[in-house]
Amino acid sequence: QVQLVESGGGLAQAGGSLRLSCAAPGRTFSSYIGGWFRQAPGKEREFVAAISRSGGGIRYADSVKGRFTISRDNAKNTVALQMNSLKLEDTAVYYCAAASTSWNSFSSLPSRYDYWGAGTQVTVSS
Repeated sequence: QVQLVESGGGLAQAGGSLRLSCAAPGRTFSSYIGGWFRQAPGKEREFVAAISRSGGGIRYADSVKGRFTISRDNAKNTVALQMNSLKLEDTAVYYCAAASTSWNSFSSLPSRYDYWGAGTQVTVSS
């Protein structure tokens, strides 16, 4: 079992920035693909970004490409999501996830991820 703990959510104005962090206390996060998903009220959970074990492979949803940056620090067992140029439609609960599959089998489907954090709220206001 891998426990994932998100931090860094909150309130930001449109055009502003927030940085989310996900930690895996006591576990080797580098053994897993790291991912971020989000879920807005009344909508399904959707893929945001993912990063390979080494950090050399990265994928983004089209809706956040060029605005969000995913990164990882394997020495600290953390995966981060830097969110810039925030839009009202970025408002959602953001979830950190970990997948044990191969990066060659990358998927943006939530069902392919094995472990999840409890989520952190991100609210973007005008």
